[in-house]
Amino acid sequence: MRSVLVFLAFFLLQGVAFSQCAMCRTTLENNVSNGNPSIAAGINFGILYLLVAPYLAVGAIAYFWFRASRRNARLA
Repeated sequence: MRSVLVFLAFFLLQGVAFSQCAMCRTTLENNVSNGNPSIAAGINFGILYLLVAPYLAVGAIAYFWFRASRRNARLA
């Protein structure tokens, strides 16, 4: 129980964090202000790709595990 409280404290009581480095932010702001939003769109797409990839991997593992367990239950 104590470890769960410590775990929650680390994630719920954290401060504000900026996720972009100074160079990335400056580059994106300069490109958008100069009328070239394509680089910013590409970086946003990359962020979304990195966000979704682990969930797809876990979902695929869960699906194959579920399918194998149903097959084993049917044979038993």
